[in-house]
Amino acid sequence: MKIAVIGTGYVGLVTGTCFADSGHDVICVDIDAEKVQKLKDGEIPIYEPGLRHVFDRAIREERLQFTTNLEEAFEFASAVFLCLPTPPGADGQADLSFVLNVAADLGELFNKIPTYKVIVNKSTVPVGTADKVREIIASKTDHEFDVVSNPEFLREGAAVEDFMKPERVVVGTSSDKAANIMLAMYQPFVRSGNPIIVMDERSSELTKYAANAMLATKITFMNEIANICERVGANVDQVRKGIGTDSRIGKRFLFAGIGYGGSCFPKDVQAIHHTAVMHHYDFKILDAVMSVNDSQKVSLVEKIKLFYQNDLSNKVFGIWGLSFKPETDDVREAPSLYITKELARLGVKMKAYDPEAIESFKGSIDDETSNAIEFVSTRDAALEDVDALIICTEWNEFRRPDINRFPHIMKSPNVFDGRNLYDLEDAQTAGLNYISVGRPSVYV
Repeated sequence: MKIAVIGTGYVGLVTGTCFADSGHDVICVDIDAEKVQKLKDGEIPIYEPGLRHVFDRAIREERLQFTTNLEEAFEFASAVFLCLPTPPGADGQADLSFVLNVAADLGELFNKIPTYKVIVNKSTVPVGTADKVREIIASKTDHEFDVVSNPEFLREGAAVEDFMKPERVVVGTSSDKAANIMLAMYQPFVRSGNPIIVMDERSSELTKYAANAMLATKITFMNEIANICERVGANVDQVRKGIGTDSRIGKRFLFAGIGYGGSCFPKDVQAIHHTAVMHHYDFKILDAVMSVNDSQKVSLVEKIKLFYQNDLSNKVFGIWGLSFKPETDDVREAPSLYITKELARLGVKMKAYDPEAIESFKGSIDDETSNAIEFVSTRDAALEDVDALIICTEWNEFRRPDINRFPHIMKSPNVFDGRNLYDLEDAQTAGLNYISVGRPSVYV
């Protein structure tokens, strides 16, 4: 099948590359000529494990190409995927301008190239967007087309695997013709028996928001449990094991920490909350989720201030991890942004290390924070002669260091762990003052 993907951001590039790797012929479109040229030259603008391998293979086998010419891509394809940004506005409402502007362009192109096509919303969009796209295109042309909602469920750091082996594929359409095309397109990815679920467009659009809101709620609930654990002397790790073995709850997304971030959870929770407001519904649970997550991101700073009795003058801290999660260079809404900003405001100097996210982090901070941070190239360099280590991201290389060396490298053996990476007894044996989330603190 011939597929056009409009937008070469995170979702668009993974979608186009994985479709091409499965045997489809794909052309990706972007208005950024420089970006398109880099992609033609084999440069991938994002860090995503496994993407390089499938990208190179699709290019080598001439199933993946890039262009800035929308008309060329439209004429080429029988299915056109919209993988466009939908950033949140100040009120949390998703900005649909990119999607709707392209829909208008496609409507005009139908008059020049009058062949049936399926227009697929892959972007995360509010309920009713498929209807808006359909109306805009129909206002420009009388030619036959269908609009489908096909939300993505890609985890950054595991997006290629998620696309190639999806737990489910959701297709929102009222058209049997469009549904059959989508079923054929995704058939190579569900040979193990995982379902392709066909539903109406509005239910499909809401499914994506509901999924991310539920996961964000699980994370936030465990962070609340962790906060109670600290007050009553319990250990959130033990509580997690106790409830995670209940099949009704499950083991995933029960790890306490310093809040969720990234491009999806914060934006999608805000968007579904805004949808509720627009329909005069008070979504109380999501009010609490957003409020708790905001405070959780800086909860580690409060522990640091308490430890130092509010005297952070002349302190130098090491920072391990800047991305919002491991295996990505994405720092959008990362807790590290909030922690370093607050520490800079308090006069702390920092040495920061991340395996992939340093450059994207530099572009996301203000001058005060930037002036307070020295970026280093190894994890050990972030430990040298510092008063404390702060762990913000659970990269694998941070999970198994020799923590017995910490007191010999650091000025003071103080560790504030926002991801609960180390065993409490190991920390005590190593001679650390070790303060984590929802677990008893260790002091030497």
